[in-house]
Amino acid sequence: MECTLEQLATLVDGELIGEPGALVSQVATIKNAAAGQICFLSSKPLRKYLPETKATAVILTQDDLANCKTNAIVVETPVLAYIKVAKKLHNKQVSKPFIHPTAVIDPEATLHKSVSVGAYSVIGAGVQIAKGSKIGCHCLLDDNVTLQEDVCLHNNVTVLAASQIGARTALFTGVVIGSDGFGHANDNGHWVKIPQLGSVKIGCDVEIGANSTVDCGAIEDTVIGNGVRLDNLVQIGHNVQIGNHTAIAAMTAVAGSTIIGQYCMIGGKVAISGHINIADHVSLTGRTTVLQSIKKPGVYSSCAPLVENSKWHKNYMQMKKMDELAKRVKQLEKLVDSANEDK
Repeated sequence: MECTLEQLATLVDGELIGEPGALVSQVATIKNAAAGQICFLSSKPLRKYLPETKATAVILTQDDLANCKTNAIVVETPVLAYIKVAKKLHNKQVSKPFIHPTAVIDPEATLHKSVSVGAYSVIGAGVQIAKGSKIGCHCLLDDNVTLQEDVCLHNNVTVLAASQIGARTALFTGVVIGSDGFGHANDNGHWVKIPQLGSVKIGCDVEIGANSTVDCGAIEDTVIGNGVRLDNLVQIGHNVQIGNHTAIAAMTAVAGSTIIGQYCMIGGKVAISGHINIADHVSLTGRTTVLQSIKKPGVYSSCAPLVENSKWHKNYMQMKKMDELAKRVKQLEKLVDSANEDK
């Protein structure tokens, strides 16, 4: 789609500096943009590209305007303005509802007339799919699954255990919702499976990335709040509860029955133990390991920063001696205390 800069400035409630009638039809990066494209600047390392960018316009803040040699749209938060512009210029046309002839739909399923179903998808008995929802190819919706309005399941998504998916939620390729949780008891050296009888409840406006999994509850349900973002390859264990608008990056695993608050930000490859509580507004940096509850908002880390291997090995050898050093410090403290008492 092609728009004038005046139209886009009005769209984002920004101040246009330059030619109102200039046309753009695509978004691009500030480094590689060309004429007819618009980009945004919100990262300090990218400022060096601003004076030389070939973009027709740049979305930026007032602080960067002086170095801009092309048209500019000045806003407070460039990335948010960029989102609106990108959606406007790259708006996908709404396709007509279509059910592929290879799809298998149980007669007891209820689909709104506006629902689309891709090739080789299977929809079980008692499934309810509200208007505007789209089911990709090779998807499986088990019995009694419920999808609210405008849900989008990309290809190869599996939804089991009577799970409930909220409005405008998107599940990307390979996502599995409602698979059995990891519940086993040891009987004299033999593992006995604990029945996983709960379901999964996912709120509205949620996105779950490719190949992520959300296990069903053992008895009660696993719950994902409104506006939650799960990256690719995220594992959510049974009976976990995630508060509204929390974001979890790739390859993070959350063990069963843990409760995560609202507006948390969890980095990649974080490991969170089971049966603990994490407060609202907690940030966990990448590779952090959480073994106990976090009661106060804040930023938490537990991984060691990168150093040269020789230094790492030296530090590791010192760490092995920490218990011995701690004992020696206690002994020295006792000697100091004894000497002070003799004075």
